[in-house]
Amino acid sequence: MAHAEAITIIPARIASTRLPGKPLADIAGTPMIVRVLRRAEAAGTGPVVVATDSEAIFACVEKAGGRAIMTRADHESGSDRIFEALASADPEGRCSIVLNVQGDLPTIDAADIRAAVAPLADPAVDIATLAAEIVRAEERNNPNVVKVIGSTLSPKRLRALYFTRATAPAGDGPLYHHIGLYAYRRAALARFVTLPPSPLELRERLEQLRALEAGMRIDVSIVGGVPLGVDTPEDLERVRELLSGT
Repeated sequence: MAHAEAITIIPARIASTRLPGKPLADIAGTPMIVRVLRRAEAAGTGPVVVATDSEAIFACVEKAGGRAIMTRADHESGSDRIFEALASADPEGRCSIVLNVQGDLPTIDAADIRAAVAPLADPAVDIATLAAEIVRAEERNNPNVVKVIGSTLSPKRLRALYFTRATAPAGDGPLYHHIGLYAYRRAALARFVTLPPSPLELRERLEQLRALEAGMRIDVSIVGGVPLGVDTPEDLERVRELLSGT
């Protein structure tokens, strides 16, 4: 796959109920959004753009030498925001794959970003994402840990059948913690953003179920661990400790 085929868009909103101004939070001298930008650039999958509704985030990214695009403030989801940004970032349609890397994953591994693109080598796959095997017992029953249920295609690959906050599947065997990083075929993203919220999406509060209910195929690359996302002040302190020497 030629690198020019993929573009990474990082959605970053300034409003966060639990951690206001989150993308600009300082982590060992570097704003969080810039750390995510650097991880995405290190993946080497193609151009990287930050999509934001904040002039402060825009200025921060540009100052760091990155590219940012202003988007509307009223988007319902990150996928809507990246779709708007895509039209500005790649108006000629050169990039056939669109990576959505969350702006609150400053510890995401560049290799994991590359792993998210790999399933799209199969033309039957519409969307690709990541998961890691659950190793901590308390995560098995935690509704904030989204599980992916899938058919095993290879030791490191699943075809997703369902995503749930419940503990599933039942019985013996591994459970997989879904990681909310997505690689879309451009046509699949264009279709996805036109679909209304689906019944299971609304019930589980999981946007990816909209794609499954519409008959779209999602494959999952299994990676070694879950990156630490930043949602709360406690998360931010953990990430600062983890990255203090970097």
